[in-house]
Amino acid sequence: MDEHNTPDIHTRITERLRQIQYPGSQRDIVTLGLVGKVQVQADSAVVQIRASSIKEDVLRHLRGRITQELTTLPEIVHVHIHAFAAQAGEPHQGGNAGNQAVRERADIPGVRRILAVASGKGGVGKSTVAVNLALALGSLGHKVGLLDADIYGPSVPLMMGTEATPRAGQDKKIYPVEKYGVSLISMGFFLDDQSPVIWRGPIVMSIVRQFLRDVIWSELDYLVVDLPPGTGDIALTLAQEVPLHGGVVVTTPQDVALLDVQRGISMFKQVNVPLLGIIENMSFYECPVCHEKEEIFGHGGAQKTGLKVLGEVPLVEEVRVGADAGKPVVVSAPDHPVAQEFFGIARQVVAAEEMQLPQSVH
Repeated sequence: MDEHNTPDIHTRITERLRQIQYPGSQRDIVTLGLVGKVQVQADSAVVQIRASSIKEDVLRHLRGRITQELTTLPEIVHVHIHAFAAQAGEPHQGGNAGNQAVRERADIPGVRRILAVASGKGGVGKSTVAVNLALALGSLGHKVGLLDADIYGPSVPLMMGTEATPRAGQDKKIYPVEKYGVSLISMGFFLDDQSPVIWRGPIVMSIVRQFLRDVIWSELDYLVVDLPPGTGDIALTLAQEVPLHGGVVVTTPQDVALLDVQRGISMFKQVNVPLLGIIENMSFYECPVCHEKEEIFGHGGAQKTGLKVLGEVPLVEEVRVGADAGKPVVVSAPDHPVAQEFFGIARQVVAAEEMQLPQSVH
């Protein structure tokens, strides 16, 4: 055995690798399970990187950072980095004996397509869009599930008007709640109104994994995932756990919202998720009496992103009332212009996903 091939050098290599944050995340590449086997031969380090969901430009960045960090060690002169797509369940060899088996992206049994609904910031009506999109897809004849991944601020139970508790199945599996023909899972089903969610990241990540792997979804054409606002660890975990077939970004027209939207767009691109388009919520207000339109938050913001605009949803009272009452507008008033807009968005999402449209119209 080479004199450098000792636990001490491997420990120090792992410590250096922990200094490398994954772009767009607050966590390092070791914690995220991206580091595979590490070997030391003479004055060279050989590092394997799991590249199943890493975009090429991000991989180039990580190669440079790994080389930069490891060559600070006096024993290491040369660094060789091998990128590979690991097999599901392969153990993590990155130098931390406490790591669990790496969870590579794997299909959810019975689920044909997974769509992620995201927003760069809160307050843009992302969950309202996700709920009505799921219901619209169901109304078009598709079998649909809705996963509320906003663990800290779950709102799907309220918007869907149900306080049911998911049934327990065998082997610690969970049956989703059914409402309006859509299968639902949300942390809101397991909390009372007074329970603060103050968990740290690893616990939240394990809940998201449980919702993906331990819920008995049966046969679904679409699983719509309502992501939390921003570009944090939940979105990255989702992209690394399962193959996402498309991402939809929700925004409002004003420039301050669009600044955050670009982060959401970059997140999807970095994890190789096709961007199906953008939905502009609260796009305008139309007076119910005179029918005059007012662009309260500005106009044309969604077009500035370069993405296909899937729909422009106006600001109307019926949407807010329906969400508060647990009767989304697509269900309570399917002939309403806003409901018809959501039906149109759903048709475009189906068409875009089937055609695998490019991420940008540039």
